[in-house]
Amino acid sequence: MSAPEAGPPRRIAPDLGRRALTALLVLPALLAGLLLGPPALAVGIVGLAVLLGLLEYFRLLEARGLVPFSAVGLVLAAALFFEETHPHWAGAPLWPLLGLVLLIAVLARRGELAATVASGAATLLGATYLGALGGSLAGLRLIEPAAGGASRLLLLLAIVMGSDTAAFFVGYAVGKRPLAPRLSPKKTVEGALGGLLGGVIGALAVRWGSLESMPIPHTVVLGLLVAALGMAGDLLESLLKRWAGVKDSGTLFPGHGGMLDRLDSLLFGAPLLYYYFWWTR
Repeated sequence: MSAPEAGPPRRIAPDLGRRALTALLVLPALLAGLLLGPPALAVGIVGLAVLLGLLEYFRLLEARGLVPFSAVGLVLAAALFFEETHPHWAGAPLWPLLGLVLLIAVLARRGELAATVASGAATLLGATYLGALGGSLAGLRLIEPAAGGASRLLLLLAIVMGSDTAAFFVGYAVGKRPLAPRLSPKKTVEGALGGLLGGVIGALAVRWGSLESMPIPHTVVLGLLVAALGMAGDLLESLLKRWAGVKDSGTLFPGHGGMLDRLDSLLFGAPLLYYYFWWTR
């Protein structure tokens, strides 16, 4: 998601204009599909987003000179996604089989050994990153009781969006101390602290609106942790983009970058909420 920025930028108005226009056109439709439609529609939307994100990830590898195992990676990601959204269907974990398939594909590919091994490892990372974490994101809509699925997904969105928005404006207003200068020079400690507060506010807003049974201490802790994990996800994607030598993962959303740019914080925050609601259902 968006970085906590440092210092008053010169082009903030055009940047905010593009961001706002994209959000006004895309966000309502996505929220309606994720929260108001049937669970299957939400899973389909997340699955499509994961697919687009994985394709962008493969392009990052190619920008770095690696040739990903695209077909194998897509199959692995789809299987991991399915395992997360249908945990009782397969009857046994799919991880051993998936690992075997990838290793066989690595052995079968001809070419320079170091590049082949690096491509296989990077493909496995992408399949896990997008498939497994994306599956936990979709799984929030499916955990029993199913009636609370929309509220659980809304909680994740509210925390991440609240954190993202607060970090952006606090960073612009008072950000001075770099948070991770090697990965993203514009991120600041002040913006990150604002993002943590924004995550808690977002969590409390959803709790008071539709998750009244959730204890307030749990809500505050989840808001903090999910916001922090979201920032970690943003940093990871910054690392991948810096490694690949690109500014954005794609151009799907004007002013917001690609799908991977939009998913990074959500993917890291989703597993914590997924396990929390799984164990407290």
